[in-house]
Amino acid sequence: MAPSNILPIWGNEQTMNLNNLILTNIQSSPYFKVNLYQLKTYHEVIDEIYYKVSHLEPWEKGSRKTAGQTGMCGGVRGVGAGGIVSSAYCLLYKLYTLKLTRKQLNGLLTHADSPYIRGLGFMYIRYTQPPVDLWEWFEPYLDDDEEVDVKAGGGNTMTIGEILRQWLSKLEWYATLFPRIPVPVQKDLEIKLRQHPPPYAAQPAKQEEHIPDEEVSFGEAERVSKHGGGQGHRGGISSRRSPHSRKSPPFDIAKAIEKEKSRQHRDRERRHSPSRDRHGSRSKDRHRSRSRDRPRRRSRSRERRRSKDRSLQHNSRPRDHRRSRDRGRHHRSRSRERIHRLPDRSHDRDRGHRETSFERDLRRERERQRKNGSLERV
Repeated sequence: MAPSNILPIWGNEQTMNLNNLILTNIQSSPYFKVNLYQLKTYHEVIDEIYYKVSHLEPWEKGSRKTAGQTGMCGGVRGVGAGGIVSSAYCLLYKLYTLKLTRKQLNGLLTHADSPYIRGLGFMYIRYTQPPVDLWEWFEPYLDDDEEVDVKAGGGNTMTIGEILRQWLSKLEWYATLFPRIPVPVQKDLEIKLRQHPPPYAAQPAKQEEHIPDEEVSFGEAERVSKHGGGQGHRGGISSRRSPHSRKSPPFDIAKAIEKEKSRQHRDRERRHSPSRDRHGSRSKDRHRSRSRDRPRRRSRSRERRRSKDRSLQHNSRPRDHRRSRDRGRHHRSRSRERIHRLPDRSHDRDRGHRETSFERDLRRERERQRKNGSLERV
């Protein structure tokens, strides 16, 4: 039994499952209220898509300020500060007001004039059709390689197949979200996507051909791989060439070796040039002379210190000697005074007593000193 031409609507029939902020901006947009209100037929809307749509984002470039907003006010979930809604989403909602039939929707998917007409047709399916029917709609176009620049202002070119795979596996689409897919249906879609890999998937890299050491000398294998991938070196290597490599001109390994030798020779000449040798020898001699002068300077400084210490000691000796002589003279004079005073005191105290031996010695010493003093005066 052929499917009915009437398309079912899944989800909220009043909002088309669009984000409330986007829907409010669409309904209040002058472009939607004035320009699109005049379009009454399906073909007029398709012509408007052909002339007005240049990307598939919900907002025009630079019209939405989301800097500094976080959480539910951020731009990821599409519920923050609004902007200028894009003509693509205005025309998408205009298609929804026309209540497209299955035949009209298939006409959008296969339209040959503009990839944006096809893109809005697939987006209409993603927003309005039941999740269990998405694989049936998208599966024939998963390998479609027609390119579409989906970003406002350009810079993100994707194929139709890449867009459909992303819409089946992710909810995020720039600054908005697609309707959620039930978990069982989502798991089934992931399994089907793995079973249907993209045709342009990265193939495993071919391993580079190993050149035996006995066929080439040291260092040539790397040089050949850099310059020509090992083409045209010897008979053993040429026998393993592919048909495509035979068409390319052979790489002259002899010239490459000569160039490398000449480059190494120039480097050696530069390193051992006389100016550099002179400069290097001068710097070495300077360094050696400086290192030799260091102990000499240290020895000279030590000799200076020693000479200063000796001079200080020599100057301090006569001063100390003079001080000791002065101290001795002063001590002698004081002892003389004591000697002169002691007999007088003892004589005054002990006039009636007998003279002791100590007193006799003191008296003799006093007389001797007096005699010496009288002789010195004479």
